[in-house]
Amino acid sequence: MDFIQIGEKISLIYVPFLFAICFHEWAHAWAAQKLGDPTAEMMGRLTLNPVAHMDPIGTVFFPMLAILSGGNFFFGWAKPVPVSERNLARPRKDMFWIALAGPGSNFFLAFVTALIYAINARFTPMPDYAGSINKILEFFIIINLSLAYFNLIPVHPLDGGKILARFLPENMNIWLEDNSQIISMGLFFLIIADGFNGGASFLSYPIIMTANIFLGLWGYLFTFILT
Repeated sequence: MDFIQIGEKISLIYVPFLFAICFHEWAHAWAAQKLGDPTAEMMGRLTLNPVAHMDPIGTVFFPMLAILSGGNFFFGWAKPVPVSERNLARPRKDMFWIALAGPGSNFFLAFVTALIYAINARFTPMPDYAGSINKILEFFIIINLSLAYFNLIPVHPLDGGKILARFLPENMNIWLEDNSQIISMGLFFLIIADGFNGGASFLSYPIIMTANIFLGLWGYLFTFILT
């Protein structure tokens, strides 16, 4: 892989990934601030600046390794947004919404990008140009849905574990939080193992299904409006 190919992959893969993951963390910080906890804002995390959210291993090393190796498996994460539950009026309920804001923001980005895709496909007069742009948009949809569904896996320390916590007994939540490091290590090794088999195959069905629903919905609406 030459420098031109590396530059193209960074532009087409890493930059969209970086924006999606920063938007995810910004959404956590925004939700926490709205619900009464200024911790993330005071620590400079209520921003889309990637420097504030970057984890050296998860945001730089692993994604760049995937790009430079030319593999199909792409994996990464950002620094978690700090939240102080004592600042929340209803910690159990508020943490549910703060956790949900991250995956929700990626669903939102995927939905809006599907709209741009439909507009581009319908109204751009140059088919080749529209096709090239839509390939980039398709990837952005997929990476946002991948982040959303991955983070909805109901285990700590992922957002899904915090979402599930609202519905579990307190003693079970304490146990899960106390063992979150062991759980996260186990999840990490499962992801790496799955990566050798194509990467996150267990998430591919809901990701592709949701992408098709978003794209099909906007396509149907434009067809309905214009006929």
